[in-house]
This record gives sequence, C-alpha cells and structure tokens, in this order.
Amino acid sequence: MSKQTYRVCFCFRRKFRLAVSEAPEEIKKVFEQYSENEIMSVDGLQRFLVEVQKEDKATREDAQKIIDSVKHFHRKGLNLEAFFKYLFGDINPPLASLGVHHDMSAPLSHYFIYTGHNSYLTGNQLSSDCSDVPIINALKRGVRVIELDIWPNSAKDNVDVLHGRTLTTPVELSKCLRSIKEHAFVASDYPVIITLEDHLTPDLQAKVAEMVTQTIGDVLFSPGSECLKEFPSPESLKKRIIISTKPPKEYLEAKEVKDKENDSERGKASDEEAWGKEVPDLKGSHVADYKNDLDEEDEENLEDGDKSQHTLAPEYKRLIAIHAGKPKGGLDECLRVDPDKVTRVSLSEQELDKAAVTHGKQIVRFTQRNILRVYPKGIRVDSSNYNPLIGWTHGAQMVAFNMQGYGRSLWLMHGMFKANGGCGYVKKPDFLLNTNEVFDPKVKSSVKTILKVTVYMGEGWYYDFKHTHFDAYSPPDFYARVGIAGVSADSGMKKTKTLEDNWVPSWNEEFEFPLTVPELALLRIEVHEYDMSEKDDFGGQTCLPISELRSGIRAVPLNSRKGDKYNSVKLLMRFEFITP
Repeated sequence: MSKQTYRVCFCFRRKFRLAVSEAPEEIKKVFEQYSENEIMSVDGLQRFLVEVQKEDKATREDAQKIIDSVKHFHRKGLNLEAFFKYLFGDINPPLASLGVHHDMSAPLSHYFIYTGHNSYLTGNQLSSDCSDVPIINALKRGVRVIELDIWPNSAKDNVDVLHGRTLTTPVELSKCLRSIKEHAFVASDYPVIITLEDHLTPDLQAKVAEMVTQTIGDVLFSPGSECLKEFPSPESLKKRIIISTKPPKEYLEAKEVKDKENDSERGKASDEEAWGKEVPDLKGSHVADYKNDLDEEDEENLEDGDKSQHTLAPEYKRLIAIHAGKPKGGLDECLRVDPDKVTRVSLSEQELDKAAVTHGKQIVRFTQRNILRVYPKGIRVDSSNYNPLIGWTHGAQMVAFNMQGYGRSLWLMHGMFKANGGCGYVKKPDFLLNTNEVFDPKVKSSVKTILKVTVYMGEGWYYDFKHTHFDAYSPPDFYARVGIAGVSADSGMKKTKTLEDNWVPSWNEEFEFPLTVPELALLRIEVHEYDMSEKDDFGGQTCLPISELRSGIRAVPLNSRKGDKYNSVKLLMRFEFITP
C-alpha cells in the first residue's frame, strides 16, 4: 500500500503517502565504508562488527552466521537491504546476552534484589481485590521478594492476606503460599524471599508455621532461631525460599497504636499522567511532609501489645531466616552495624529521603553488611511508585515497588533488573561495598564516560496499532525522548523534533550524556505522539541498564506502559562511549 486514506467527513477524504522503512543516510554511509561493489562480504561484516559494533572478539564465523540468518539472494555477503534488515532485526539487540554473569557467591547484602510491595493487591491500596494472581505475575517477571500482610480471618481461626484497615478483599494465606511454591523458580533459580507483615496472635503464628512447613518446607531455608552473623550467598540459596519478618519477641516491646492517622493524606494521591509522572529527582523531594505520614511499617512497629499476654510461638520464630526490626533510639541506633549479627531494617521513601540528607554515608556503611528495605509512602493509594535511584545510590537492596501498576518509576525498576540475565539479583557496584572509603552519595564525582546516543528512526506502529489510534484524521506525529536516570548529576531527558504525519519517523538526531556514576545509570527511551488539543499519546518505552548496553548500531524494541514488549515497534539507535 503506497497511500493511506483518512475520512474527515462524509464527502471529504485525506490521502497520505505511506512511508516505507528505508535505511537512513548514515546507515548507507556505513554500508558503503565496509562493502565493495554494493556487497558487504564476510570480511567486511567482521570489520564492521569489530570497529563499529565494538565486538572485539567477533570472528568470520560470527559474520557468516549473520549472513546466513538474513534471507537474501547474495550468499557471499549482504546487500544494503539485507544489511539494514540485520541491523533492525531481533538478532541485534541493545543488551548483551550474557545470562547470569555477576559473581553470585557474595552475601545477599551485596546485591540489589527485585522487590515487590503488597504483592497480593490487584489494583489500588484501598479497595482492590487481594489475589495470588499478581504474586504469580511478579514471580514470572523475575521478582524475588514477595510481601504478604497476614491478618486473622473474620472467625479468628485462620490466616488471610489483605491490606489491613482498608476495604481490600482478603485471600487465604495458604493459597498464596501454594502459588509461590509453584511459580517461585519459573523465571530464576535464585532465592525467593517472603517478607511478612505480621498482625497475628501467637496461636495463629503457630498455624502459619504449620502452613509454611507443609507447603514449602522442602525448599525452605531455615537456619534456626538465632540471628545470622552474615547473610548466605544467592548461589548457596538457589531454589530456596526464605522468610523475613520480625521475631515474635519484638512485639513484647510494642508501643500502643497512635490514635491519630492522617486520613486526609491517605485519601489523596497525585494523579499520574497516561504514562506516569516524570520521575522526581533525588534532592529530598519528600522531606517536608515526612512527619505527617504514618506508614505501614510504623504501624507494624506500633502494633498493640496484646502479644505480650500470650505464649510465644517458637516454631514460627524458627522459620525466620532474615530477622527484621527497627531499634529504638533514632537513626543512629537504627543504622548501627553489629559485627556479630546481620538484620533487615525498613524505611519509608520519606524516611529515606530525610535520612539521606543527614546520614548518607552511614546508610551506605549499614547496607554493606545489612539489608535495607525501602517502601512507598502510605498516601500512594493509587499504587504509584517513587524514584528507586535514591535507594540504590545508598546501597538499599530491597527497593519495594507496587508491581501491579505502571509508570515511569516502574519502568526504571524493570530496566535495572534486565541486568545479570534477568535473574532478580544485580551485584552492587564495588564503590558501594568499599569498607575502607565509604561512598558519599552527596559528593559529585568527575565524569567517567560520555554516552553518545543517535536516534535514527522507528517503525512498527502501523502494524501494532489501529490506524486511527493516534489521530483520527492523519498519520501520527511522533517524537522521541531520550535520557538518563541515575545520580542527580547524571539525570535528565532530551527530546527530538516532532515529525508530522509519518508512521516511520526518521529523526537522525544525536545526544550526549556525561556520566559520573555509569554503574548506576539507566538509559530511558520513550516515544510519544504530539497532540495539539489534548495530552500527547503514548507510543512506547524502554529502560536499559548502561552497564550492559552494547556499543554500536542496535535495534531497540519498545514496550507498552505495563512493560510488555510490542510485537513490531522498535527504534534504530547507535550507542557510543567516549572517554572525556
């Protein structure tokens, strides 16, 4: 089809020339440089792989495999059409196919871990259904930490999972445990951690112990009731499930529940755009309203003290491998490193914001041996998320996210855990683990490398969307946004020009991004369709870890708002790392 017709009214139709996917001028020049007589030979393609794609170990055999994979008439090499087909094909992805390649023999505290928050909720935090389905979906995506809030059922004789003091409908704990057991290792062999927010009496804790033992006992890692002196490694815990919560004795010192919750704040949350709000920066965006929010972990720390009147449940305590708790005495005591034991501490996003201002290096030091979990503030009733980089730059292993929604923050989470073969564990950079010179997140580093990004073109919307999806009366007007999520000095977004009435936009624009901490940087890519009268339409997104980004000209598949890969939509881009 060479032309496309749009009906404007009963008697008037607009015709547009339908653009065909064609190699941009820059690609044609590259082809000419490495070809002879309009054919790129095996030797020419090998030189291209080494010099442009920076695949230093590429052999003639590798080049021949590419030629064989592209169906065309010239068996001895590639013509321009075949070369372009290879560049824009699935065999030329932007990330290296390295599988699990990080050292997995270090303690758990040395890794960022793919972590869910209120993993059982299907929607918002106040009135959605509780189910095992979002738990299954999270595990299939590679999430390794599942959070369950456990409460007595209405008859007080069994245990339900639900978001307490809300209108969420419960699901039985036993059902959630069975689903975790069945799907725990579908996406990754590395350990699954179940964090329990426990609101039970000791008799029901004993029931939970029985349930856990019967359902997942054969894969449960249970070192006994004593605190670990050091966390085991992900490698040693392959195909194991771990329980993390407060030991029952913690409740003996529980304070009375505060009478007052900030209901006015809990009821409101800022609206997200169609594709999610822009990710906030790392400069303490929530410090001001920190004291006004009573969050879930604070409620847990302040649980009513009736547990002190019951016998403790020793069988429940023995199941807990990762002990959690928040000591009295403020941040200094909370972040104190005990050489004889390791623990897990939870802070809300606001508590972390505040702590980062005054205790940045202490947090980094604490997370070298211990686990820090960060969770969304209580007013995020719409299941939105926050900027995960503030947690990661301080070494927080468990940056807990609402996985059931979508938005820019969640795209960053998806991007981070594409690294290391998508196994759900990403080794922290060495500078976060250096005990001699503790990293200070507030100190700006010098530029280590410059990432040069060229956005050549995009295609695939014509096949994946209805032809009137973006505009009822004409082809779409696409623009791309490219940028970095990382430490404050590295973060920012840039935008191409908008190309009108074109299903196959060819922008051919270059951008440069100086990176001071490339180890924590993520490349953000979005496409939107300009709409003069309304909000711009969403056209695709992806987020890629810079640490595994391949140099050279690459085909970059785009995803939906929920993070699912489109069938056809992709961009042709070039990535170059320049020494400053």
